[in-house]
Amino acid sequence: MHANASQRAPECAPGSALRAEPVDICWNENMPVFAKEEFLRAVGSDYGWIGGIDGTGELRCVLPYTVERRGGLRLVRFRMEPTPTTDAVLTVDEEKTFLNGVVRHFRTNGADVIVPATNNAIFRTYPDGADAAPYGSYVIDLEPSEDVLWKNIGKITRQNIGTARADGVVIREGLEFLDAAHELVRETYSRSKMAFMSRDEFQRYAEALGTHGKLLVAEHQGTVHSCTIFAFSAPCAYAVYGGNVPQQHQGSMKLLQWEAIRRCRELGVRRFDFFGARVNPAKGSKQEAINQMKKRFGATLVEGYMWKYTLRPWRARVYSVGVRLLRGGDIVDQERHKLPDYRPNVRY
Repeated sequence: MHANASQRAPECAPGSALRAEPVDICWNENMPVFAKEEFLRAVGSDYGWIGGIDGTGELRCVLPYTVERRGGLRLVRFRMEPTPTTDAVLTVDEEKTFLNGVVRHFRTNGADVIVPATNNAIFRTYPDGADAAPYGSYVIDLEPSEDVLWKNIGKITRQNIGTARADGVVIREGLEFLDAAHELVRETYSRSKMAFMSRDEFQRYAEALGTHGKLLVAEHQGTVHSCTIFAFSAPCAYAVYGGNVPQQHQGSMKLLQWEAIRRCRELGVRRFDFFGARVNPAKGSKQEAINQMKKRFGATLVEGYMWKYTLRPWRARVYSVGVRLLRGGDIVDQERHKLPDYRPNVRY
C-alpha cells in the first residue's frame, strides 16, 4: 500500500534526513561487487545507483538497483542494502528516511513494484507502508588466521572435508565448467520446484563478474558432484548459486566451500557471506538443515529485513498473483507472518 501522511518517518535529529536522488555509478574495489556497473548491466534492462545525500550535500550512501521488465510490468530490485560511502556511520533513522525517499523516486519514475531484493541485501529497516519480513544471512569474518577459521568449523564438518580429500574429491575452478554447473544448479532448483535462469543468462551473469567471480566445482571420480559461483570484492565474498548431484559425496560441497573461504581470504576479502537465510525456520525443515550447515562453518547470523513496496496497486496485483501461482509467493509473502514482535540483531 502507499505511504500516507500518518505513515511518514518520525522526525530525526538535525542533519539525519537523507534525500534520495540518482547519482553516477563510481564503483571501486572497496564497494560490494553487486554495485559494479558491468554486473548491473548484465542483470537488468535498466539500472543505476540512488544516492543518499545529507544536508551539506555529501553523498553518504548508495543503493544499487536494476529494473526488470516482465509481462509489461516494471519491477525494481535492489542488489544491496544501502551501502555507506563515507566513514560516518549511517544511522537506522537515516536509512529509513532515505528509503522513504527512494520509494518516492521510483513512484515518480513510473515503476510498478519494488520487489524483494536479492538474498544478500539485509536491510536494517524498511520504508513506511512497505510489506516486510524478517530475513538474514550467515557471515564469516575472514580477518582471523586460516588456522582459527578451520578450528571454528564444527568437528563433523571438518571430518567430512577430510574424508572428501582422502577419497579423491578435487576442487577445480574456471568458466570451462559453466555448462556442467548450470545443469547442476538447474536440477538442484528443480528438485525444490524452483525455476532457475537460462544457460545464456547464467553465462552473462558469470562473465559480468569477470575477475570478481569464481566458479568452483567439486569432482569425484571424474564427475562433478557440487558447484558454486562466488561473487566477491574487498568487503565480502558471496556464495551465490550452488548445486549438487542427488547422491553427492558427503563432503564435496563442504570441501568446496572451505576452499572458497581459503582462497577469498588469501585475496584479502574481509567477509564470506552464504547469501541469505530464513530466520527461525520450522524445525526439521530443509531451511533449518541449510542454516545448520552454514553455522557449522563458524558463520554468524546477521538479521534484518526483506521488504517490497506497491507503487501502482492494480499492476502490483498482477505481480502478486503471478508470483503466487509460480512459487507460492515471494520471500516476503512466505516469511511476513514472523514479523510481529520480531527483534533482529541488526547492525547499528
